[in-house]
Amino acid sequence: MKEINRRNFFRQSLAVGVTSFVTINLLELLASCSHGDLFPDEMMDKNNIIPAPGDPAQWQIWRERLHEWKRNKKVELSYDGNSYRSEPFEWVTSNFSCGFIMMCDSEFYDHQKNEYTIDNLIEQGKQKYGGYDSIVLWHAYPRIGLDERNQFDFYREMPHGLEGVQIVVSQLHRAGVKVFINYNPWDTGTRREGRFDIDVLIDIIKYIDADGVFLDTMKEADGFRVKLDGIKPGVVMESELALPLEHVERHHLSWAQEFKDSEVPGVYRNKWFEHRHIQHAIHRWSNDKTPQLQTAWMNGSGIMIWENIFGQWIGWSERDKAIYRAMYAIQHQYHELFSGDGWIPLSQESPVTRVYISLWEKDGIRLWTLINRNEYPVSGILMKTAPKKGDRCFDLLKGEELLVDNENEDLSFYGDICSRGIACFLSIPGTKTSLGFDKFLNGQKENYQTFTEDTTIPLKTNRLINRREIAKHSVPLKGMVQVPATKLEFKVEYTLREVGAYYNVQDYIAISASHKQFMPHQISKEVEIGKFGIDETPVTNSQFKEFIDDSGYNPLIPENFLKHWENGQIPPGKENHPVVYVGLEDARAYAKWSGKRLPTEFEWQLAAQGNDGLDYPWGNEMQDNRCNQNADGKTTSVKAFPNGVSPFGCYDMCGNTWELTESEHSDGRSRFVMLKGGSCFKAVGSHWYMDGGPQKNNFLAKMLLIWAGLDRCSTVGFRCAVDLKA
Repeated sequence: MKEINRRNFFRQSLAVGVTSFVTINLLELLASCSHGDLFPDEMMDKNNIIPAPGDPAQWQIWRERLHEWKRNKKVELSYDGNSYRSEPFEWVTSNFSCGFIMMCDSEFYDHQKNEYTIDNLIEQGKQKYGGYDSIVLWHAYPRIGLDERNQFDFYREMPHGLEGVQIVVSQLHRAGVKVFINYNPWDTGTRREGRFDIDVLIDIIKYIDADGVFLDTMKEADGFRVKLDGIKPGVVMESELALPLEHVERHHLSWAQEFKDSEVPGVYRNKWFEHRHIQHAIHRWSNDKTPQLQTAWMNGSGIMIWENIFGQWIGWSERDKAIYRAMYAIQHQYHELFSGDGWIPLSQESPVTRVYISLWEKDGIRLWTLINRNEYPVSGILMKTAPKKGDRCFDLLKGEELLVDNENEDLSFYGDICSRGIACFLSIPGTKTSLGFDKFLNGQKENYQTFTEDTTIPLKTNRLINRREIAKHSVPLKGMVQVPATKLEFKVEYTLREVGAYYNVQDYIAISASHKQFMPHQISKEVEIGKFGIDETPVTNSQFKEFIDDSGYNPLIPENFLKHWENGQIPPGKENHPVVYVGLEDARAYAKWSGKRLPTEFEWQLAAQGNDGLDYPWGNEMQDNRCNQNADGKTTSVKAFPNGVSPFGCYDMCGNTWELTESEHSDGRSRFVMLKGGSCFKAVGSHWYMDGGPQKNNFLAKMLLIWAGLDRCSTVGFRCAVDLKA
C-alpha cells in the first residue's frame, strides 16, 4: 500500500502546483501491486457493500478484482445460479419496490366499515412511489404477547379469517403485486400448537396463496427451502438481517438494512455476486431516503417502502417520492439490463466533481446511472462516451430525446442533477424503440414536472380522540369511590420498544441513540383532573351479563366477543372475575348503559397511586398476597386480594387484567389506546413481546388497535368512571 500512498501524494502535489522530484513511473508501480493486496478477499467477503476506492485511477483495477473475486467465490461455493434462471423465480429480478404494510393501517383496513381497502392501498402506492411490486403483510408485532395468541393466530383472526386474507392476496395478485407473510422465529412464549413452525407457516402460505416469507430478525432459513418448494414453484424467502453469501442461492431477496455506502458508491456484495438477486434498501428511522435511493440506483436494486413503522409514522418527502417514481419506472423498463451481466460499476469519471457513473449494457443498449453526492445541484457536461452510429440518446429522468452528433470522437451528455439526486442517460439503436417506449417517456416527462427540492416530511400528529361527555353526578354511583380534584405532575413509565408511546418517531430516535430501546423510559406530564368517581373493581362477568340481558347488546362485529363464555353463559366460578374478551366499543357500550364512561389513563393512575404517587396500589414495593402474580393467564376474583387496595379504596388495579382507558389516540393511519395495570399473563423468551405480568401504577402500555376481533383479548378488561360536581 506504500506505492498507492506515494501516488496519491504525487497527484495531490500536482493539484496544488508543488514541484515534485518524484520520477517513478507511478502507473507501472501501481500495476506491480497485487490486486489482492489492494482489495483483499477479506474486504470482499465481509462487507455488505464492497467499498469503492476514492481514486478514479484505481477503478479499473477494482472492477477487475470484483470479477476475479466473484469467479473464485462461485467455484468455492459450487454456485451455478440455476434457481434464479428457473421460470418460477423470474419475477424476482423485477421486484424492486416492496411495501412494508401494517395490517392495522387505515390504508389497508377501514375499521369503521370493517373492510379491507386494497384498491386504495394499490392506488396510493402508484401515486406516491410508482407502485408496489410486492408487499409484506405485517401482522403481530408489536401487539404480540398481550395475550396467549401466537403469531399465526394473528393471520387467522384478521377480519373474515384466513379466507379474508386469501381474498386480499387475490386482489393484490390481480394487480400484479406479490405477497409476503411474516415469520417471527422468536415467538416461543405464546400459545404452542404442537407442530413445527414451518409446518404451520406452510399451511397458511398454501391457504392464502402467498408468494414468499419475510424472515424477521433472521439472516437465513435454509431449512425452509425444501418445504417451500413443495407448496408451489417460486415461493421466495427474504431475510431481514444481512444475508450471508453462501445462502444467496436459496434466498432470492434480502434486506440492505442500514448498509453504509462509501463516498464513491460501492456495490452490494450479494447483488454483485448474483446480478439477479434483489436487495431492498431500508433505514427505517431515517427521514432522508437519499442514501438508500442512491445506493439502490447504482446497484440496480430495490427499495423497502415503510411509512407506518409499528404504529409510528415516518413519511417520505415529496422530493424523495418524485425521485423514486422516476427510478422505479426506469428499473422496470430496463429490468433485464439491471439483472444482466453487462454491469460496469464506476464505468468512467465524470467531469463534475462528486458525480458518479455506472453503465449497464445489453444487446446494443447502453444505460448509465448517475448520482450527485453534492449538497447542491449540478449541471453541464455530466459524462462523455464513444458514439455509435444510428443510436438515439435520451435523458430518461426528463423523458427527453437528446440531440447528439454521432460523428464526433466523443459524445457529450449535457444534463443537470438536483442536490443529492440521480440522473439516467440512454443510448439505444433506433430499431430498439417502440410505441411502449414513447409511453414510458411521456410518463417520465410528466413525473419530472413534480420534481422538487422540498425535503419536508409530512407530519401525522397523534391526537387524543375526545371521550363521550355525560352528565356529572353529585356523588359516586353505587360501587364507586371518590377521587378529589388535583393538578399533578404524573410520572409515566413505559418500555419504549419500536411502538413508542404518546409521540411519534422523534421520541424513538432520541432514545434509540442511547441504546435503551427495551429499557424503561420515563416522562412527566402535568395534568389537571377534576373530581371524579371510579369503580371500586373492574367490571365483572356477572355485571356484564346484567348489561347484556337488560340492553340486548349485540356487537356489529361478533368475533371473539366474550369468547371465554360457554354458550353465552359465564363459566362456573368466574362470576366475580373481571370480564375479558371485550373491546373498546364494548366497554364504552357498557359504560353508557350504566351512566358512566371509561376513565382516562391519568384518572386511572391517580386512583391507583394516590396523591403520594405510590409505585403500587399498596405501597412502593411488590409484596406477596397483594395481587395476582401467577402470570399463567388465569384471572382471579376482583376482590381476591383485599390487602392490595389503593389509597382511594380501589381493588384489583395490579396484575389481574390490563384495563382499557378512554385515552384513545389516532394519527390518521394508526389507532391505539393506553392500557394500565398489567395482567396475569406474561410471554417469556423474547424482549420483542408486549409487557405482561403485574405492573407499577405509572406503567403505560400502548395497545395498537387492529380490529374488534383481535382487540378483544383474554387479558384486557376495564372499569368505569364518572365526573363529579365540584
